Amino acid sequence: MNVVYINPFVATSISVLQEVLGGAEVKRGDLGLKPTAVPIMGVAALVGLAGDVEGRVLFDMTIDTALKIASVMNGEDLPEFDDLAKATISELANLITAQVVTKLHELGFHFDLTPPALFVGQKMEVAALGGEKVEALIVPLLTEFGKVEINFSIRERV
Repeated sequence: MNVVYINPFVATSISVLQEVLGGAEVKRGDLGLKPTAVPIMGVAALVGLAGDVEGRVLFDMTIDTALKIASVMNGEDLPEFDDLAKATISELANLITAQVVTKLHELGFHFDLTPPALFVGQKMEVAALGGEKVEALIVPLLTEFGKVEINFSIRERV
């Protein structure tokens, strides 16, 4: 997995999270690898990539973290993870990916993104099909509201 694709996602995710969380500190945790068949923590926004690169990026967090982030972004306490909270987390993924696409296009990479698909629930797993053994790079971002993991499974198209 080429770090050229990863760095803009990480830098932009930190910047956008700091902005939408009112300047809250966001730290990058230790990088890790997981198999692509990985359980989600409770709320995951999945963005697909196609073009010069293919794969997916998953923004993963607990329902509690997602609810806290959505509450801050909306400027009100959201008591439950309802449609407004879901739309807010989807918009967070949109904000991040739109800025990343611009940065990567400026570097000469051309690909398209799917709109974020939001998954909410316990004991759910995201898996790559087709029998390929592809690992996902995990970049945890630590905030006062909880951890957001960016889960990358990207490869150059051959």
